[in-house]
Parts: sequence; C-alpha cells; structure tokens
Amino acid sequence: MAENREEILANFQGITAIEDVAEAIYHLEEANWDLLAAINRVMPQDGSSSSAQDHDNDTHDVEMIDDDISVITPKTHPPDREDRNQASTSTLLNYTPIPIVELQVHCNNKIHEIKIPANATVGDLKKELESKCGVPVCRQQLSGLGGSRATNNATLQTLNLPQNAVLRLKAAEALMADDEVAERLTTTYVLHVKVDDKEYTLKYPGTKTVQEVKSDIYSLTDIPVRHQQWTGWPTVTGLDETVLAMAGLDLPQHELTVRRAPKQKEYKRIIVESSDSENSSVEEVEDTAEGYTGEDDMFVDLVQSERLQPLMSDSVEDEALGCIEFSQRFRTRYGPNTPHFFEGTLQDAIKESCLKPAKERKLLGVYLHHEQSVLSNVFCAQLLGCEAVLQTLSANFIVYGWDLTHPDNNNMLLSSVANALGPVASMTIRNIPVDRMPALVIIMRVRSNTEIYSVINGNVGVSELLGGLVEALERFSSAREDEAKLERERDARQRVKREQDEAYQRSLEVDRAKEEVKKKIELERNQELERAESERQMEEAKKEASRLTAARRVPPEPQAAAGDVARIRVRLPPPHDNALERRFNAHDTLAALLDFLASKGYPQEHFKVISSWPRRDLTLESPSSTLKALKLYPQETVMLEER
Repeated sequence: MAENREEILANFQGITAIEDVAEAIYHLEEANWDLLAAINRVMPQDGSSSSAQDHDNDTHDVEMIDDDISVITPKTHPPDREDRNQASTSTLLNYTPIPIVELQVHCNNKIHEIKIPANATVGDLKKELESKCGVPVCRQQLSGLGGSRATNNATLQTLNLPQNAVLRLKAAEALMADDEVAERLTTTYVLHVKVDDKEYTLKYPGTKTVQEVKSDIYSLTDIPVRHQQWTGWPTVTGLDETVLAMAGLDLPQHELTVRRAPKQKEYKRIIVESSDSENSSVEEVEDTAEGYTGEDDMFVDLVQSERLQPLMSDSVEDEALGCIEFSQRFRTRYGPNTPHFFEGTLQDAIKESCLKPAKERKLLGVYLHHEQSVLSNVFCAQLLGCEAVLQTLSANFIVYGWDLTHPDNNNMLLSSVANALGPVASMTIRNIPVDRMPALVIIMRVRSNTEIYSVINGNVGVSELLGGLVEALERFSSAREDEAKLERERDARQRVKREQDEAYQRSLEVDRAKEEVKKKIELERNQELERAESERQMEEAKKEASRLTAARRVPPEPQAAAGDVARIRVRLPPPHDNALERRFNAHDTLAALLDFLASKGYPQEHFKVISSWPRRDLTLESPSSTLKALKLYPQETVMLEER
C-alpha cells in the first residue's frame, strides 16, 4: 500500500503541478487516496456537478498571517463563463474594432505569430520583432513585406499584405555557424567536480544536460539535486535544461564545486477549506525537518526530480537531437512498454513512412505531448502502454514524438510541418487545444498527396484509440492496395514497352550490319582526308610561325631622308608581275634582307635571291655581310627564283 501511495502521490503532483508535498497529501487524504477524485477536487472539469457551481462566487485568496504561517484556500471552482460571455457581448455592441494585421514570422526555424494594428508603421513592426525574436532592429533582414515600399514610415495597411502573411527574418550576422554547433555537440567535456574533500573527474558528451550532470552527482554523493549548491557554472538562462555544448564551459577541462545547501527555516501552513457554513474545518500541518526521515526526504526529491524532468529541453536547436532526447526521456519516464519513436527530423520520418513504393509504405503517427495537460500521464501510461495499441503501432506506423510545452519547441514543430506538409497541416496542429492533448496525428499518402488524415485527441479511451487507428489503417490499406495495383500495371506497361523496344533494336541490327562496311570505308576515307588536312594545317602553321619569327627579326625601316639608306627592289617570281620595295640601312646585313623576304612568304629554303649585275646567288653569301659590302647600296634590284 505504501508503494501504491507513493505512485499515487507522484502522479497527483505531476498532473496538478502542486509542488508542496503536505498540500498534495492533504488533498489525497480528503479523497481517501482516490487519484481521480483528488484531481477533480482541485481541478474540476467543465462538466462538474451543479453543487460545485453553486459555490462559483466564493472568494479564495492566500493571506499571509505572519512570517511563519500562511493561509491557503484551494481554488476549486472555474470562473463563471456565462456571465463573462454576456458582459463581453454587451460591450461589443458599442465597440468599433481596429483592423489587425496577423503575421507569421519565420526566424531561426521558429514561427512567431505577430498581431499588430494595421495603422502601425514598418518601424513599429521591427520594434515588436526585436522584443519577440531578439534580433536588434539594426540587424533585421525582412523578406515578404513589400520590397522597396516597406520603408520605416510606411504603414502596414498600405502594403496590401494578405491575411496571415508569412515573413522571413534573419540577422545580418550569424552568431554561431552550424559547423561550430555540430563540433561543440560532439566534443567531450571533462568536468572536475570538487565535493568537500573529494574530487570527481567526469567526462560527458556535449549533448549532456546540466540537469543530468547534477543527477549523476546525486548518485555519487547522496546530495539531492534540490540540496546541491554549485559554484563554477556559467550564468545561462534555463541552465538545468541547457546542454553542455551551449553552457559556455571552459575547454578542455572545467572546474566545479558542489556542497550541501544549509537547511532553511520551515514554514507552518494552515489549510482552510472554504464552506458556506460557520463550521469551517481547520487543520494545521507543520513542515519541519524532523517530520521526515532520510528515506522520506530521498523519496520526495525523487518524486520532484522526476516530475520536473520534461520530455524535451527548452528551446531545442536541432530537431533530430530533440527527437532523440524525447524518445530517451519518454522511455525513462513511462518504462519500456512504450512505442518506439523515430529518431530524426519530421522530413526524414515522412520519407521513411510515406515516400516509398506503395507496398512498403506505412502510416505516420505524430505524437504531440504537452506537460500542462492533465491527460498526459493517463494517456501515455495506460493508452500508449496498451499491448494492442503497441502492436498496431509497431506493425503499421512510424511514430514521431514531440513535446509542445515550450513555445520555442512548439514553433519549431509548426515550422517543420509547414515546410513538409504545407500551411494547412500546420494550422491544424496549431488549433489543437492544450486541454485535449496529448494528440496523435495520423498522416498518410494517398494519390500522390501526403496529408493529415485524422487527429486522435487525448480525451479518449483505449477502445476509441484502437478504433481510430484501425479505421485509419483500413483506409490506408485500401488506398495502398489501389496504388500498388496501379504500380503493378505501370510496371507491366513498362515491361511490354521494354520488350517492344528490344525487338525493334534487334530488327535494326541487320540494317546496321549492312551499313557497317559502308560506314567503315567512308570513315577511313574521311580519316585520310582529315589526316592530310591536318598535315597541311600543321605545315601552314609552321610556315606562319617561321614567317612571324623572321618578321620580328627585320630591323625598322629608316626614313627616306636619312643618310646611308639602301633602296632595294625585289622582283617576284612568275606569275607575279609586281615587286617589293623597302629601305634598309647601308650597314644592315644580308640576313635582314632575307628575313624581310621570309616575312613576306619567300623563305630562302624555297627561293634564291639573284642580283642583276653581276649575276650571283646572294643566298650563298655570308648572312653577316652588309648590304653596302655586297654592293646593294645605294639602290639595287634583285630577283626571286624558286629553287
């Protein structure tokens, strides 16, 4: 019975969020340790009895009597919704609503819903984004707002934005690159933890959270987490749920110190139950250090530690790591008799379940968890732990899990759903109320479309859950069979077409054989022509290179009025009837004349240069002889003859 009461106490605290153990025990004692009755006592549902509604106008306050005593009156009745609705209706009769612009801003894989008056300026919107997204106005880069029209002074109503317009915001400079984040997550952190006169050296991966480190220290030192007093941790918001890679620790080693916190003064609490009668019952419960043994203190700490451990860290940065963390913590909390959650991104889960051949496809079940829903523990422990449900999910589903408790994690999932399935699917998940969670969203692929088929909320029984799964499975099986049949027919048509193509190819082989010899002869002839043309082009290129080389060696032509100028006229061989004329310096060599003729296309290898009188072959003379020495000064006519 003691073990049952400990389990009932843990479940009661997890559902009602009552941290004070004495207060939780009080409510359970009043309900004779009936968990459901105790929950209804402090958190009545909308369908509570009329006797509870008779007390809706009671006032329940907390009044401090002195430093050690407080009077706590539990709030047991919801506000009067009917009166509130009537008051708001009467107010709206004389109220003219101001146009509101609703925007969805995507920033760092998260969606922020912004509602702002239509007469606000773009500058006002940027200030709102700075407070919501944390990106300074000076670093904001917005897309989807209207381009050049979206000046700071422009009002939103002049930009003609559609309803629920989607904007994308990014900072001008990234604070940390993705490869740096991945490197930190794979780094091993060495922590030197000093406890009194002992020192522990612990090695952890970057994905380990600070809360898990503190829990490990509890197992080593017997100092409960709530009694641990640390020095050396960096100042980080939400430190306990921060992974070591993002906590700002020193590398490769970090020094820490922990000691047991001193005992604090306990408080007396008088719990008063409200009643219309004058005979109000008063019970005094004194929480003192002597009221619990060491074993009880350990039990209380374990209960609180387990209850405060969420299924997913706040502000998850990587979707795949978040899913891995969710799967491990879910199994730790609810035991091994739970679904096997897919460890990866939503896009990968869709590929694994829906984007395969029809006969290999499965349904995708997206389990959405919320810690603030009173249905979470019952749904996870009893419904998802049912053997029939587990067998159905294991055989026919890929199950993807996510915790929507933290707003940043909620926005990350909505962004992933919008990217993978479209805005309609994202809106469907956004509209699921918290009090109807957990929810199991069933996704299937039908007729080339991947979409949400149904949503099973947490306020169902085992039979209703199984019925919803079986109904979706029947619909999916029928559609899968139809698509598999279409795939088989398509494969058959492709096979027939392939056989026809093969027969046609064989019929062409005979014609190809006949043309083979003809093509071979033609190819050889063409190759011979190409070879000859190639040789000709190479020869021409060689001649052109030689001509250009000779042209570079030709000295510059002197002016006509200059002194010691030799004027040489060269008669070209037949069929040419013209001549070449050029001035040279009298001291230029015969090589300069020969280079000039070679630059004009008459190299000495193919042509002789003959002087008129006396007749002689100048190409046989020394190239270093000057024109004046060869008696080609002041003017002379020579002839070109082919060799």
